[in-house]
Amino acid sequence: MSNLAVLPILLPLLAGIFVAFIHKKTSIVRTVSKLIAIVNLLVVGWVFFQVQQEGSIVLEVGSWSAPFGIVLVGDLLAMTLVLTTNIIAVACVFFAPQSLSDKEESFYFYSFFFILISGVSGAFLTGDLFNLFVFFEVLLMASYGLIVLGNGKAQLRESIKYVLINLFSSMLFVTTIAFLYSVVGTVNMAQVAQRVQEVEQQGVLTTIAILFFFVFATKAAVFPLYYWLPRPYISPNPVVSALFGALLTKVGVYSILRTFTLIFNQEVPLTHTLFIYLAAFTMIFGVVGALSTNNIKLIVAYNIIPAVGFMLMGIGIFTEVSISGTIYYLVHDMIIKGVLFILVGATTYVAGTSDLRKMGGLIHHYPVLGWLMFIASLVLAGIPPFSGFIGKLQLIRGGLGQEEIMIVIVALISSLLILFSMMRIFIRGYWGEKMDIPIPERKKKGSRMAWPAAGLLTLSVLLGVGAELFFPTIESIAQYLMDPEIYIDSVLKE
Repeated sequence: MSNLAVLPILLPLLAGIFVAFIHKKTSIVRTVSKLIAIVNLLVVGWVFFQVQQEGSIVLEVGSWSAPFGIVLVGDLLAMTLVLTTNIIAVACVFFAPQSLSDKEESFYFYSFFFILISGVSGAFLTGDLFNLFVFFEVLLMASYGLIVLGNGKAQLRESIKYVLINLFSSMLFVTTIAFLYSVVGTVNMAQVAQRVQEVEQQGVLTTIAILFFFVFATKAAVFPLYYWLPRPYISPNPVVSALFGALLTKVGVYSILRTFTLIFNQEVPLTHTLFIYLAAFTMIFGVVGALSTNNIKLIVAYNIIPAVGFMLMGIGIFTEVSISGTIYYLVHDMIIKGVLFILVGATTYVAGTSDLRKMGGLIHHYPVLGWLMFIASLVLAGIPPFSGFIGKLQLIRGGLGQEEIMIVIVALISSLLILFSMMRIFIRGYWGEKMDIPIPERKKKGSRMAWPAAGLLTLSVLLGVGAELFFPTIESIAQYLMDPEIYIDSVLKE
């Protein structure tokens, strides 16, 4: 049973290696990749069901008992995020042939794609901090291959920026792990959580906690460390942008959520109050960026940032209600960002530009794309009864319960501004007078590009209108996170 925990990592990793050997046979690779992605999703779904029914799965690799060996922990939080990751992966693998040229597909796109999914899944499942670093590096190496896929000066410039900022944060990450090891003598997260309670040097631990937060905040694009994100995320191909926007920052958010509920929960008045202020600034500066541009890709990229602010808000408030809001919003945002990046990629293709000032009336030729964009904008902004509303409602309830009025007001205003920024795309890009009839081939392909987004959007809508089906699971995860002893006991078997 415990061996199930390695499957979400192992299957895509082996798939990435396999398709590398046949990368020039594009049509075969496409078919094989779609089949593998679907099979992997079914396997992950089955593992998720087992965890939901039986409890956390703990795999001690090589039969080395924790905390001495490598441990994978498939708890309900990890498996929920791994399942969401693989749902997005299936949508992206079906979108890829519509988005990429044959040449780009043959340059190891599917290999990097599967390795990225393996790295993201590993980051969610690992039970020790050093292997969290290792899986970060795996997903980053895959992302380096994906971000340079294509050509152009702008893409090269943004790729260099992306690589340098991640190299710096990775260097600080491994240094901070060494610093923590020197204090507690272990990197196993369960044992670290146990030993930090006994350490007398709480000031040193608080410093280490802030360093870890700095690393994860850089990867999650928290204010003021968000400046690097928007343009590197829109420079590559739309399918790569969809993967990045849906997954990469969320690994940083997950790392903050995991470490600051399990390990660094001794100085809550200091660290978590800092989170609330940073969350407010992250929301504000993110929506300002989204409102300041006419590039539809940049509008969506900037809207990643306030979403991170909402999630950090829940961690900062640090109650069961707010944590459940963070988890629900995290799952929602992974899906809806995948939808939006696919849709703006399709919109840019059919319009021939990403500049709002140069498009209009697209809904007359592409009604499916237009109405999908409209619904996705409502979902992103948190309009009832969609999934964004459920997460934000819990966050606001948590904020009001702790009398954090300032962050609640900022969250509400930011939600309205997010809606305004997205409605600009629909009103100026799709609404208006009917323009010239598009090229038939482009119209046909543009319609095909919409279907992967439609599938994801349907799931996102279900998360909202069917919240009573999903919320009990999210609530149980929040209860689990607020009691670290459950995680410690399951891993160390005490």
